[in-house]
Amino acid sequence: MRIAQILVSLLLTVNSSSSTATTLIHNISGYHTTDSDIIQFNAIAFEQGKVLETGEIAELYNKYPSAKKIDAQGKTLLPGLIDAHGHMLGLGQLTGELDLRDHSLAESLSAIKQYSKNLGPNEWLAGRGWNQVTWPDKSFPTRRHLDELQIDQPIWLRRVDGHAGWANSKALELAGIDKDTQSPEGGEILRDKDGKPIGILIDNAMSLMHKAIPAPTLAQQKSSLQKAFSTALSLGLTSVHDAGINEQTLHAYQELAERKAIPLRIYPMLSVESHNYAQLLRAGHIGEPSDRLYMRSIKLSADGALGSRGAALLEPYHDRPQEKGLLLYPEDKMLTLLKLATDNNFQVNVHAIGDRANHIVLNHLETLNKAESQASHRHRVEHAQVIEVEDIPRFARLNLIASMQPTHATSDKNMASDRLGNERLIGAYAWQTLLEQGPPIAAGSDFPVEPANPLFGLHAAVTRRDRQGNPSKGWRVEETMTLEQALRAFTLDAAYASHQETVIGNLEAGKFADFILLDKDIFTIDPQEIWKVQILETWIEGEQVYRKPLQPDTEHQFPQNLKPMDTAERQYPI
Repeated sequence: MRIAQILVSLLLTVNSSSSTATTLIHNISGYHTTDSDIIQFNAIAFEQGKVLETGEIAELYNKYPSAKKIDAQGKTLLPGLIDAHGHMLGLGQLTGELDLRDHSLAESLSAIKQYSKNLGPNEWLAGRGWNQVTWPDKSFPTRRHLDELQIDQPIWLRRVDGHAGWANSKALELAGIDKDTQSPEGGEILRDKDGKPIGILIDNAMSLMHKAIPAPTLAQQKSSLQKAFSTALSLGLTSVHDAGINEQTLHAYQELAERKAIPLRIYPMLSVESHNYAQLLRAGHIGEPSDRLYMRSIKLSADGALGSRGAALLEPYHDRPQEKGLLLYPEDKMLTLLKLATDNNFQVNVHAIGDRANHIVLNHLETLNKAESQASHRHRVEHAQVIEVEDIPRFARLNLIASMQPTHATSDKNMASDRLGNERLIGAYAWQTLLEQGPPIAAGSDFPVEPANPLFGLHAAVTRRDRQGNPSKGWRVEETMTLEQALRAFTLDAAYASHQETVIGNLEAGKFADFILLDKDIFTIDPQEIWKVQILETWIEGEQVYRKPLQPDTEHQFPQNLKPMDTAERQYPI
């Protein structure tokens, strides 16, 4: 009898829950993209984490009369935004490091000195974000700048792009880097006229320093990732493609996934530098498209970055005629690493910034395609930043995805002209040219190289101006995206780039109810104002996972059961 009563009680509970399981959010300005158009709607209904439909308020009210109804007060609703190229561990770690973004040399040195006061004996002073291109003389800093601060700790500060590092003499000594140390293949130790290291290590030369720095533990990595999750959700990101992780970071993700402690969608790319790379490939894909953790791709970096002159160019740098940049792997080894991935049914995502690097990567992908069609893998070129004009049609011919970061163009506009000269910019940051020829663009930010805020990327894509409004008419405006194209690049095409377009990317019926609410309508405001738009709420699978703290006098506008999340209001530094 007791068992029967329990069963009846459970049945009543289930029936009661199912009668109120549908949620209807109305009074919204909703937008999402489809394969052929952009759709507007003013109501959305979802149930058990998935979209039932979008449409007009009256129609959905009649179809779902018993739904829990939420009046969104005219806010704008978009599909959850996807960053197709970010670095989650780096984003989380930066919260515990010195951030030198937008600092002058003098400001950097002052911040370093102040930061050192809170460190223990022999603790490494780590940081990131310096950018000599924004300094008056545009020269690299040296170890002497750091040594003059008379700080006892070893100092290691990565450049904003992560492709160069700045060390003091103590760090160089601990790493065993001196006058006799040879630059590794694909890297460079910058030296003074006497051949002594000046404290700047570029690309593969940074590995000499990394060997001396204590590696983060698994627990520390998990903590950093969780900090990054909170930041991402507060910025309206419901999915991130993590562009290059090692074996330990993969294990950190897996442990978090097992605990159901990943609150957004992560699509990691296994770095070819990972310990047990071949073994991990043979183990196969991890997860399914609908899972919070889904891995089926690798990351290889073909060259360095333009700002540190590590990008591999076909012709010498305009501002350094004796240099052409660096390839980080011999061409034959690069092809071997890519083929190992495709042989194990993995998508390959290759960092290529310079026109020589892009040309070589396209050659390799064409070689693989001749042996067997690679279309189903959806291979990607990460950054695709400077492309020889004759190479651009190869993206469509090879069914490739251009994974590009709009804020790179607005951040790099002056530096790119210095590095390449104006005549060689024709195939650089060429978003519209690529789109017109057919290949999709998966948009991202490359955080923490750039700020993680995706609204900054949407703004840059449609204005080709920085957040100060420069240049007033935009930089090389012929490559500007429409807002519809930009939104698609941050949603549906980014989902396609991770083989997830059947479950996320827009708000079609049956897909996950991943969406965000904004305080302004990006389709009606001045495009220059898009970067200022605030994320009010982030929802994943029909559950609110972030809400921007509200002023006391506006609390009554929201249902009592939707309380602010623990995530604090924050914005990644500009």
